[in-house]
Amino acid sequence: MPLVEFDLRGLEPGSAPAREDVAPAAQADALLVRGPVPALAAVLTTLWKAGRTADVPVSWEPAGGGDSTALARALGIGTGSERQLGLVRDDHGGVLLHHGRLEAAGDDRRRPLARRLGAQAHHDAVKIADGQITRIDVRPDWRVVDTLDVTVMTLPLRPGRRTRGRAVQIASDPARVVRDGVPYPRSVDRWTWYADDRVRWRLQP
Repeated sequence: MPLVEFDLRGLEPGSAPAREDVAPAAQADALLVRGPVPALAAVLTTLWKAGRTADVPVSWEPAGGGDSTALARALGIGTGSERQLGLVRDDHGGVLLHHGRLEAAGDDRRRPLARRLGAQAHHDAVKIADGQITRIDVRPDWRVVDTLDVTVMTLPLRPGRRTRGRAVQIASDPARVVRDGVPYPRSVDRWTWYADDRVRWRLQP
C-alpha cells in the first residue's frame, strides 16, 4: 500500500482516534498524519503493534494548539532530513510523545490543586516519590536518545523534584493518567513509562 494519509484535524480535545480509523497505517509504505498530538500517537501505536515502526516513514502536519506547536518544535518539523527517533511506551499498550501525567483519581473540580495521592515511584534506580504527592509529570526529551524528563510535585504550586532517565515506575493509590491530553479510560494503581531502546520510528520532517 502506498502513501496513506490521515486527516484527523477534527478530533475533539481530550480524545484519540478510534482504533479502526487508524488501522490502515499497519499496511502503509509511508504515512502522512494531519492533526493534534493524539492523532500522531495513535498512528505510531498502530505501527508499533504491527512491528513496522522501522519500515514506514511518518510525516506530521501539526494541528490543535499549544501541545502540537511545542512537540513540532521539539521534533524539528519542517527542518532537516529523515531521521530515526526513539519511542516512549507504557505498560498499558500506549505511546507517549509530549506529556504524560499521573494524578489523584476523582472529579473534584472545585479544588483540583488540593487533591493528593499516596505513591511510590522510581526513575531508573532513583526513588523519586514515597508518600503523598500532587502529581507526576513525564515528558520525552527529544534532544537526547531514550530519555524521560520526570517531575514529581509534592505540594500544590511548589517547585517539583526533577529527574532524568530511561524509565519511571509508579505504584499508587487509585490514579488518573493522561497521555498526550487523552485520559486513560479507568483509574490505575500501577503505571510504567519507558523509552524502549529496541524500537525506532522514522520521522520525515
